[in-house]
Amino acid sequence: MEQLHAVVTGASSGIGYETVRSLTRDHGMRVTAVARRRDRLDELAAQTGCAVVQADITSQEDVDRLARELDEPVHVLVNNAGGAIGWDTVAESSLQAWSDQYELNVVGTVRVTQALLPALTASGRGDVVVVTSTAGHEPYENGAGYVAAKHAAVAMTRTLRLELTGTGVRVIEIAPGMVRTEEFSLNRFGGDDRAADAVYEGIEPLTAHDIAEAITWAVTRPHHVNIDQLVIRPREQAGAAKTVRRPSNTP
Repeated sequence: MEQLHAVVTGASSGIGYETVRSLTRDHGMRVTAVARRRDRLDELAAQTGCAVVQADITSQEDVDRLARELDEPVHVLVNNAGGAIGWDTVAESSLQAWSDQYELNVVGTVRVTQALLPALTASGRGDVVVVTSTAGHEPYENGAGYVAAKHAAVAMTRTLRLELTGTGVRVIEIAPGMVRTEEFSLNRFGGDDRAADAVYEGIEPLTAHDIAEAITWAVTRPHHVNIDQLVIRPREQAGAAKTVRRPSNTP
């Protein structure tokens, strides 16, 4: 049986890091981990045996180089790279932050997908996974730039599925709710540890491992089965407007 080859973006931390570990450890896939930080990629390679490509998905030059350097065929692409910047109202938000979030969460995802689609199609059983967010399904105050970018990512994913139906390539959306990773909220709040920690107070959030397991499950279904969309939230998060927080000593 042919060993499957997966490419995972945003692999230097969080969901991407754990997805590489899951795909290699639990299912024996060959994985190419893609991220900007070489030191974190080298650490991941030492742990898992994955191949690494240092690349920034907002750079066309980097993504073109990624496509050239990959061992083919490619069976799975996990578009995980993304992130949020700032916590502001629409009236006060930075236009540069809007542009940067759109470039990373939407255009970067399209850029990588375009570059690897020929290899995915040629593999005979390609999967395109897009890690979006529940923010792409339900808006909330103070996060409109990220919400708008993730709504665009969801729309792009649905459109791509329509366009690729019949080609043998599956398109899978994984939409996490509140996930605590080492960097997501810290980056959103500009390195403010207190503000980042407050996001998760009184709730047991999802972990990067939880989402990595869901991604792994989706791409290992029989290939005639398409997981169109998988929304995953913590038990106490019913939606953007309904999160129940409890004292830390309450089970």
